[in-house]
Amino acid sequence: MLITEDRGDVSVLRIEHGRVGALDVELLDALTDAVTASDTALVITGSGACFSAGVDLRRILDGGPSYTEELLAALSRTFRAVFGHPRATVAAINGHAIAGGCVLALACDLRLMSGGTTGLTELAVGVPFPTSALEIVRYALGPRADRVLLGAQAEDRERALALGMVDELTEPGELLPRAITLATELAARSPESYRLAKVQLHRAANAAMEATADDDAAVLAGWTSDDTRRRIAAALAALARR
Repeated sequence: MLITEDRGDVSVLRIEHGRVGALDVELLDALTDAVTASDTALVITGSGACFSAGVDLRRILDGGPSYTEELLAALSRTFRAVFGHPRATVAAINGHAIAGGCVLALACDLRLMSGGTTGLTELAVGVPFPTSALEIVRYALGPRADRVLLGAQAEDRERALALGMVDELTEPGELLPRAITLATELAARSPESYRLAKVQLHRAANAAMEATADDDAAVLAGWTSDDTRRRIAAALAALARR
C-alpha cells in the first residue's frame, strides 16, 4: 500500500495501491501516519503509470454516506499533514496525478514530473471541492487556481509546467534521483528555520481552512447527493468503456 525507504536524510514514500494508486481511507490513513511520524525530508511518489488517480470512486458508491464522510475527513487529514510537514516535501510525479492525486502533489513544497497527466478534475466528475484541498490549491497556484480548478482538465507535463502545477520536468529514469537530491539539499538547511518559514508562508491558507470549516458540511452533502452519485456512476461507466 505504502512503501517507505530511507535515503540518507530523506524518506521516500511510494504509493503502491492497486493499479492507479487510488485514494481510499486505508491509504490516506497510512500516508497521514507516515508523514506525521517522520522528522525527515520527504519524497512522495507513485508506481507504474500513476502517481495517484485520485479518490476511489467505486468505494464511494459502494460505501454510501458513512464511508464518504470518513473519506473526506481522511483526505483533509492527509492533505494538511503533507502541507504542514515541518521539513521539506517533494512530489516525484511519475505518472498520472489526477484530482486528489494532484492535490497531494500540490501540498508538497516542490513538484517534479516525468510523465502522465495532472489536473483537478473534480468538477468534471461532479463532486464539490473539499475546503482544505481548495486552500492548498489556492496557495500553490495563486492567480491560476481558478483556471485550473474550474477548467477541470488533465494537462500534459509541458502544460502543467506552464501553469505552475509543477516546478521541473525530468526524464523517468532521472525523476527519483533528482527528487532525492533536491530534498537532501533542502534538508541540509536549518530545520527550525525551514519549519518557521513554512508556518509563516502557510499562515493565511491555514487560517482560511479553519475559518471555512463549516463549508465541510455542504461539501459532504454534495458528495452524497443523488445527483453526484449518478455523475460518479456515469464517470465510472465511461472509464469502463475506454
